[in-house]
This record gives sequence, structure tokens and C-alpha cells, in this order.
Amino acid sequence: MKPVEKTNRIQSIDLLRGIAILGILIMNIQSFAMPSAAYNNPLAYGDLTGLNKITWILSHLFADQKFMSIFSILFGAGIILITEKKELLTGSSLKLHYTRNLILLLIGLLHAHLIWYGDILVAYALCSFLVYPFRKLSPKKLLITGLLILSVPSMLNGLFQFSLPFMPASELQDLSIGWAPSSELIEQEITAFTGSLSHQITQNSQNALYLETFVFMILFLWRAGGLMLVGMALYKLGILSAVNSRSFYLKNAFYSLTIGFPIVIYGIYMNFTMNWDFQYSMFTGSQFNYWGSLFIAYGYISLIMVFAKSENYYTIKKRLASIGQMALTNYILHSFLGAFIFFGIGFGLFGKIDRSLQLIIVSAIWVFQYLASEKWLNYYKFGPLEWVWRSLTYGEKQPFLRS
Repeated sequence: MKPVEKTNRIQSIDLLRGIAILGILIMNIQSFAMPSAAYNNPLAYGDLTGLNKITWILSHLFADQKFMSIFSILFGAGIILITEKKELLTGSSLKLHYTRNLILLLIGLLHAHLIWYGDILVAYALCSFLVYPFRKLSPKKLLITGLLILSVPSMLNGLFQFSLPFMPASELQDLSIGWAPSSELIEQEITAFTGSLSHQITQNSQNALYLETFVFMILFLWRAGGLMLVGMALYKLGILSAVNSRSFYLKNAFYSLTIGFPIVIYGIYMNFTMNWDFQYSMFTGSQFNYWGSLFIAYGYISLIMVFAKSENYYTIKKRLASIGQMALTNYILHSFLGAFIFFGIGFGLFGKIDRSLQLIIVSAIWVFQYLASEKWLNYYKFGPLEWVWRSLTYGEKQPFLRS
């Protein structure tokens, strides 16, 4: 049992993964650059007028939860890809699956607590342990189960919203502080991330632990886990392998985007109308993008499959697929670069870069990874972290250099 050779990879999946990795950075840059509350509540910190407001609206409309949804879907598809191959050879994939994702869990914990708290690898690894038994369900059952699981956070939001009038004033105050922290709390976070390495790690670890426990139980478990099941279904249906007709994908894209964008746009309008009041925007106001992003993500997938089927743009597709083939390395590299640019171990620009300027940094990182990933794979079989992950998974040192 060995990792998949480059010549046997499904290029459309690598292409999807590469575009998703680049798109995720549009939103992650906000957490690298600004206090954590600003991610969900744009009024919590920083200027939100003029170009900065336009940047936030466009980022929210086109990127927020869209590319992460694609990445979650692909993770589910990857489970099928790897386990089917193993079961074909040996009859069982249990040990391989759990070993592979236990190692990913350890990588994620190191990443979250030492480099950047916004890690998603821990949630993916934990969800993979739970969705593995579902992998042999039919596509229809996988889709239905996945959508039911995806609905759990919405039900929890509804219960929270319903309970707000009955909450003591002190609890409401605590909730509002988390949504719109005081200037003193904001300054404490800025001081921690721009301070010494020990202060940065302490703040990182606190934020990471909150995401890995409370947020995981009310959101990540259901969102990522449900999308993984959807990804298994889409892979089994051949949708992620670009085997359907061009017209099939174009129709899917048209209908999905026609549904998704109006939902998200209405959510943006309502949140600004309510002035991002936490009793609305934290609960009901968040649901428009939660569901609208699923339609948009599927629309993106369909358009990317049209792109994958095209006989043109070979170099562009190859370079984007190379980014996807090195997805783990490129994802962690985002965090290293983000920490160096914004945290105290580097330039210490945390809290100082507006949203519009953040996209210039994103663009520079995109150009670097677009050019560097393909060149790296011309000389090496894997990205460096992929090589470590695979070597530990298969219990032997994998060949690294290309002959």
C-alpha cells in the first residue's frame, strides 16, 4: 500500500483543492490580521467604510464559508478514494484510515496551539473518525444524512434565539461582549499577539481550545461532518471527477448560484439593517450565509468542473492542481506567513492593516504559491508536510526526490 502516484491522481480533484486552498486565505487573512471578533462581526474592529466596506461585502459574498465548504466536501471524497483503494488490496481500511487521521489530528493540534488558532485540521480529523462508518452508504442516503447533519447548527441557533428573552441580563451581557468586545479586551488581544512568543502561544492556545471544544460541538462537528458525507456522495456520483457533460455542470452552476447569491445578499442587507445587533446577527442573521454558501460552493464546484474539462489553459490548470496536491503544506504555509507578517515574532502588524490592504497580501501569497508549487513538484514527489504525513501513515519512509 503506497500513496497515489502523480500520474494516477484525479486532476479535477486536485484542481478543486488548489482553488479552495487559495480561496480560504481570503477569509483566514482576517483572523491573522485582526482581533478574532472581527471575523463574524465586521463592526467589532477596524474601519468599515468606503473600500474596506466593499472588501468585506465582496469577501463575505464570494468567499466566506464557500471555499471551506469545498474543502470539507473534498475531504469526504478523499476518505472514499483512500479507503476504496486499501479495501481493494487488503479487504480492510480501518487501520489506515484511523492512523492517517490520528496523525492529521496531531499536526492540527501543533498548528492550532503553536502557530494559529484558526486551524481546521483538528475538526476534520475528529469528524473523519465519526463519518468513516457511513462511507458505504448509497449516494442518496449520504446526501440525505449529510443534509440532516448540516441542519443541526441551525436548530441550535433557533433554540438560542428563542431562549434570549428568558436569559438573565448578566448572561446576555456576556454574549454581547463576545460579539462586540470592549476596547480594553481588543487591546489585550492585540498586545498578546504582538508581544513575546510565549504571549502569542498562550493566546493562540486559549483561542484554539475554545474552537476545539465549544465551537466544535455547536458548529464544526455538524458543518464539516455533514459536508464530508455530501462529498462522499458527490464523488460516488462522479460529479467531482469531471465525468459528466459540460451542459450538466453549467446547468448545475446556474441554478445553484441563482439560489445561493440572493440568499447571502439578503443576509448582508438584513445584518446591516439591524446594525449587526448580536441578538439578531449572531443567530438568525448568520443563517443566510450558512445555507446560501452551500449553494454557492456547489456552483463553484460545477464551474471548476467545466474548467477542468476544457482543453485550454493547460498550464494554469497544472499549476492550480499542483497547489492542491500540496494542500497541507500550502495551508500551513499560510499560517507561517500570517504569523510572521502580523504577530510579534515578525513584523507585528496585527490590528494595523485594513481589510482592503489585507487582500494585497493575499494576492502576493497566491502568486508565490501559484509559481512555486509546480516547481517544487518537478523535483519532489510530495510537498514536505505531505511527505511527513504519508511516511508516518504508511509506517515507512516514502521516496521524496523525483528520479
